[in-house]
Amino acid sequence: MLNNLAHLLLSWSLVLVFASCGLAHFGVVLPSDDIVNQGESRSIELQLKFIHPHEGHYMEMMKPRHFGVLSGGTRVDLVTTLKSQAGRSGGQVQDFTFWKSDYQIRRPGDYTFYLEPAPYWEPAEDKFIVHYTKVCVNAFGLESSWDQPVGLETEIIPLTRPYGLWRGNLFSGQVLLKGKTLPYAELEVEYLNERAEQGRLHAPSDSFVTQVVKADAQGVFHYAMPKSGWWGFAALSEADWKLQYDGIDKAVEIGAVFWVYATDLQ
Repeated sequence: MLNNLAHLLLSWSLVLVFASCGLAHFGVVLPSDDIVNQGESRSIELQLKFIHPHEGHYMEMMKPRHFGVLSGGTRVDLVTTLKSQAGRSGGQVQDFTFWKSDYQIRRPGDYTFYLEPAPYWEPAEDKFIVHYTKVCVNAFGLESSWDQPVGLETEIIPLTRPYGLWRGNLFSGQVLLKGKTLPYAELEVEYLNERAEQGRLHAPSDSFVTQVVKADAQGVFHYAMPKSGWWGFAALSEADWKLQYDGIDKAVEIGAVFWVYATDLQ
C-alpha cells in the first residue's frame, strides 16, 4: 500500500514538473500608461518582472544588469532608479521579487524602455534564460523614434507603431539577433492576465495559453490581438555563449521581448 502511494506521489510530482516546463517565461517592462497626453501626469511608473503572463506566476528576479530608456537617439541608464518590490499572484503563497522605477517625461516624443536582466537559472529546462525586453511610451503626440533599435543582443523592431492600437489590430515586427535579421524565428505570444481591466482571459485548453507564430525569411511576423490589454511577444533563440552552473557549462536561452497595449473600440 505504501509503495503504491509513493509511486502515485512520484507520478504526480513528475506531472507537475513537466506541466511547469510548458509555461512560457516572459520578461516584462510594464508602464503605467503607454500614451501620455496633454494635461495628464508626466510621471510614468514602470514595473520590471519575470513571469508567466497568462497564469500570473512570478519568478524570482535579481536586480537587472541594464535598464534604461532610448529617446531622441540617446540612451539613458536608469538602473539606479530601481527599487525592489514583493509580488504575489496566481495563487502563490510565497513572495517573489520584482522591480519598480519612476520616470519623469520632460519633452514630447517616443520613449523606448529596455531591460537586460540578470540570467535566470531554470532547473526544469537545465538552462539559463535572459530576456531582452522593450516597451514604447509616446508623449504628447510626437512620433519620433518608435522603430529605432536599442542595440540589444536580440530585439524586436516594431513595424507597426506600438501604441494607439485597437483590439483586433495586426501587430507586425522584425526579429534581430546581433543586429541582423533572424530568419524563421519562432515567437511565443501571451496575454498579461494580471492587468486585464476588461476581465481575465480564460483559455479553453492549454494550447490557447501561449500562441505561436513564425517569422518569415526576413524575420518579420504578424499577430492580430483579439482582446484589449497588454500582449507580449517573445522571439526565442539559443545564445552562442554559455554560462556555468555548478562548474558546468549550460545553454542560455535569449529572448527578444516586446510589449504592446490594445484598446477596445468604444
